Amino acid sequence: MASITRRQFIRRGGTGITAASLYMARPASGIVGANERIVVGVIGCGGMGKGHCRTLADLPEAKVAYVCDPDSTRCNEAKLLTGSDRAVGDLRRILDDKGVDAVVVATPDHWHAPATVLACEAGKHVYVEKPCSHNFREGQWMVRAARRTNRVVQHGTQSRSDEFILGAIRKLQEGVIGDVLVAKAWNIQRRKSIGRGTPEDPPAGVEYDLWVGPAPYVPFQVNRFHYNWRWWYHFGTGDMGNDGAHEIDMARWGLGVRTLPSTVSAAGGKYFFDDDQEFPDTLTAAFEYPGDGKVAGKRMLIYEQRIWSTNSPLGIDNGVEFFGSKGRMLLSKRGRMEIFDDRNRPIASQSQAPTKHLAHLKNFFDAIKSGRRPNADIEIGFLSVALSHLGNIAARLGRSPRFDPEKARFVDDEEANRLLTRSYRPGHWAVPKGV
Repeated sequence: MASITRRQFIRRGGTGITAASLYMARPASGIVGANERIVVGVIGCGGMGKGHCRTLADLPEAKVAYVCDPDSTRCNEAKLLTGSDRAVGDLRRILDDKGVDAVVVATPDHWHAPATVLACEAGKHVYVEKPCSHNFREGQWMVRAARRTNRVVQHGTQSRSDEFILGAIRKLQEGVIGDVLVAKAWNIQRRKSIGRGTPEDPPAGVEYDLWVGPAPYVPFQVNRFHYNWRWWYHFGTGDMGNDGAHEIDMARWGLGVRTLPSTVSAAGGKYFFDDDQEFPDTLTAAFEYPGDGKVAGKRMLIYEQRIWSTNSPLGIDNGVEFFGSKGRMLLSKRGRMEIFDDRNRPIASQSQAPTKHLAHLKNFFDAIKSGRRPNADIEIGFLSVALSHLGNIAARLGRSPRFDPEKARFVDDEEANRLLTRSYRPGHWAVPKGV
């Protein structure tokens, strides 16, 4: 991975921890005893954040001390779900408390990397929702921060802790369909139009300046706020980074590739929604991994997206097909696996209820206590989410730029390289240094 030593994040200066902290500070190593409860702060209290609050409330090994959201209504709702001691709008209140062991980051995408890096530097372990970063470079910074501070950082691709999915991936690794050469992931669903909006005043109880954070400041607008921020360049990553992140991660995992790709191609755009969305509603992307350069070493990952349709392949809205030298496998987080031989004859099938978040959070806590890497370590998350970023860039530019996986940059394409990072709000306390 390319060196990024100059890309360090600014720590908040000043206040530090007060004597009124509710919890005994952990040792400097951050190690939590096997029988100790892990003290957690939940940052971001929207749909995913509240889901985590419900799960954490059922885990005896966890104690939710803080919930945080710049929308006071959401924050207070999460406080009731968890029985937490404090509801705050500014995440620095959590990071300043040395009694907090870990944070769950379920903010909009543009806050994922800043919150994670600042949390690591404050000595906290991190569970960060997918996609781990708003852009490619931020993913690199997150990996570096986790390694530099020796913190556990788990990425929210919960299929990595699902025994059903784990069993299917083991079958692929054991050669059930021979050498896996191609993986095709898809995300087909009917979303709603976000319409067209105009700037207005934020609702009462919303600290909008905190919500925007290190992103370039734009006026409040309803259709780029709660949930709909996903479809705006400043705040989200489109559905390739949203729901697509799960399927892309599963596809890369089963394909067995552990590097960045060398070729990126994508085509797509807005074919259906005549609204303010900035990302494609229709997209097909392909990524080639050259391996050792020989015929048997090459691999390809394909991603297909239509977020205006309910006519999905094989009757599954989100899934992956693996194509091997001796057959194929269908696998979905919806709890479906089917295996066929090279003549398309069924070999095996299995189903279960869709995966839940509980196992993935438990794996995160187990990693904190054992010192082992979690199932979806941040480097695993970065390598998968990088495909969403690279695919979005290729679609945005309307061309197929070559990518150097060693240097982690596009070859002879400075316009594409500029899109590997983003512009930040000048002077904001969470803006990376040197940009």
